Amino acid sequence: MLIFKRNIEEKIERLLFQGSMVIILGPRQSGKTTLSKKLITDHSDSASYYDCQLEEVRRHFVMGKPDSLLPLTQGKKIVVFDEAQTIHNIGTILKVFHDTYPKVQIIATGSSSFDLANKIVEPMTGRAIEFQLLPLSLDEIKSVKKLSLSDIYDLLQYGAYPGVVAAPTKELKEVVIKNIATNYLYKDVFTFEAIRNPKVFEELVKLLAYQIGQLVSVNELATQLGVSRSVVQKYLRLLEQSYIIKIIHSFSNNPRVELKKAFKIVFLDVGVRNVLVGGTEPMEARADKGFIWENFFVGERLKLGTLETFPPEILFWRTRQGAEIDVIEKNGTSVTAYECKWSKADVTFKEFLNKYPLAKTSVVRPLDFL
Repeated sequence: MLIFKRNIEEKIERLLFQGSMVIILGPRQSGKTTLSKKLITDHSDSASYYDCQLEEVRRHFVMGKPDSLLPLTQGKKIVVFDEAQTIHNIGTILKVFHDTYPKVQIIATGSSSFDLANKIVEPMTGRAIEFQLLPLSLDEIKSVKKLSLSDIYDLLQYGAYPGVVAAPTKELKEVVIKNIATNYLYKDVFTFEAIRNPKVFEELVKLLAYQIGQLVSVNELATQLGVSRSVVQKYLRLLEQSYIIKIIHSFSNNPRVELKKAFKIVFLDVGVRNVLVGGTEPMEARADKGFIWENFFVGERLKLGTLETFPPEILFWRTRQGAEIDVIEKNGTSVTAYECKWSKADVTFKEFLNKYPLAKTSVVRPLDFL
């Protein structure tokens, strides 16, 4: 069985016992449980792991009573509370406990942002350091296996969840990613939010899956679904908070000639996206392979950003006349423009460089990632 070393592991280890709680957020099945258990292996005599989905664990979390957690934490240096988003008011409870017992190192994991689950009014600012654990990056996969072009195509087809990548056959990869997409994807949203029309919510996700790489309009989505703009905007926010999608905005210094309000949708795992549009056909046969490659590349840049204290902003660029750059990475005053191409093709950055002459440019293809 493949065991993946996650890139954020060493950074988290350096920050343990430095006076802050550690929060690890990310989609279900992304490896948070495995990572959190690994982080406490060196402290086995003074560490405990708790699954917050279990009732015998949940009953110890009481608002305003930090001592109720003592049966779980007394005599421990480090404690993991896994799937902590399932505890009502988890943010406030952990904040009070940390203030009362600051020497206990808390690691809490969640498959959705805690404000989605608990409507936190009082943030944990200054008390917690947040990390995001997304599906595996190429670097993390390369650390345990040598990749061929066929492997890259498999990642574009089935995605990069640890369970999918570790599956030894394509048949099993398809079973695992379908299970993730159908049984886990919306679990937190439907648990914590009153979704009046689940069918509309799921139809929205499918519409977004068909529109990767393209401009998305809230008005058009609302019209297609027969709901208000506010409902679409709420659902988009919930999908981001549950680590299913990422909204990518446009890069613009001149709104008169460059689009300002337009946005694109990126799925944080292309395998999930492919299941939503009806299957995981081989890449060479797909008409949408160019869009899948662009989505995958953006996902890789977002994963790299999780390692940074101040991650670069991921954007795209398009003028009102239709000139476009797939991906813009803005890091302070530094700008890099990427064009994602499936195969070799002539690419010009001339118009973009006329406006942003100091920008770096790059063309990226699947072969480049070997």
